Amino acid sequence: MTTPQTGRIVNTRTGQEGTVTFVRGSLNARLPDVFAPDNATIVIGDRTYTGRTYLLDGVASPLPAGSSLSVGFGASTGGGNAGDFGFGTRFDTGRPRLAPTRTGNLIARVQGDAPGLLTCTLTVDAQERGIGECFDGAGTRYALQF
Repeated sequence: MTTPQTGRIVNTRTGQEGTVTFVRGSLNARLPDVFAPDNATIVIGDRTYTGRTYLLDGVASPLPAGSSLSVGFGASTGGGNAGDFGFGTRFDTGRPRLAPTRTGNLIARVQGDAPGLLTCTLTVDAQERGIGECFDGAGTRYALQF
C-alpha cells in the first residue's frame, strides 16, 4: 500500500483534535538520512507542522515463550491430631510472545509569523500502527494515535 498512514492528535489540556499523517513506509526502522524530505504532517486547528520520524529497531518480549512445571509438598501435625499431607503440581505453558515494537521520535515545526515546534515520542508496531505523545514549546502535551 502506498497511501499515507493517518491518525489523530489530541491536546490533553483543551481536547482540541487534529490529524497526523505519515508517508507510508516511514514508520519502519532504517538508517538515518538527515537530508531526506519530511515524512510526517500534523494539523492542529489552523497550524500545520511538518517533520521527520526516526525509529529504532525494537525487540520482542524479553522472556522467551516456554513451559514450566511446579511441584509442591506440604505436611503438618498437631498435638493429638493424625496430621495432614498435601501434594500439588502445576504446569504453565508460558507467556505468549509480544509483537515486536519500535520506538522513536518525530520533530515537527511550523513556519510563518508564529513559528512552533513539536517534539514527539512514538511506539510503532510492525503494521505501522502506534501511539505517542508530543510536547510543544509551551509545555502543552498532546496524545497521538495512528
